[in-house]
Amino acid sequence: MPRWMRTYVRVITAVNYRVGRFAMYLIFVLMGILLWSSISKTFFNPSLWTLEMAQFTMVAYYLLGGPYSMQLGGHVRMDLLYGSWSDKTKAWVDAFTIFTLIFYLGVLLYGGISSAAYSMGYFGSEPIVFWRDLLVAYVTGGSDAASEVTGYMERSPTAWRPYLWPIKVIASLGIFMMLLQAIAVFFIDIAKIRGEEI
Repeated sequence: MPRWMRTYVRVITAVNYRVGRFAMYLIFVLMGILLWSSISKTFFNPSLWTLEMAQFTMVAYYLLGGPYSMQLGGHVRMDLLYGSWSDKTKAWVDAFTIFTLIFYLGVLLYGGISSAAYSMGYFGSEPIVFWRDLLVAYVTGGSDAASEVTGYMERSPTAWRPYLWPIKVIASLGIFMMLLQAIAVFFIDIAKIRGEEI
């Protein structure tokens, strides 16, 4: 395998491992939020923020932990036939089927980027350009210049009314990391087919 491919797999795997280990503990944050929700509904006035904050935490837990779960082979599979195949046959099948996942994640990522741009007040048809312009404005002029690029910030229609762009950016980041991990898994499958280790 080429050196760049080995380096890619090692770097992406290491980053996703660390992010996944962090995301793993978000389940305790979620439990704390839900516990507080139960306590506040029973003994005090119900908190407005608990339901949505629990949903946001679950999204971060699920999407940031997905690449780590892929590393561990923890996703659900139909092992009726797959489980009895040799490692090389599994690698061949995985190398072909991973393209479906990569395509799906690419479409999902574009939708996530578009949705995150919309939540920051961009209503055009080129969200990548919006993010580039926002980054350039922030780097060259700071937060004041960046605020000129953004428009009306989208808020949730609930009583709490939080801004939606932070969770949409986190979701897009998680999808992007999953896409990078899927490519790394493809490279690992190619190495298995060739009888090499990465």
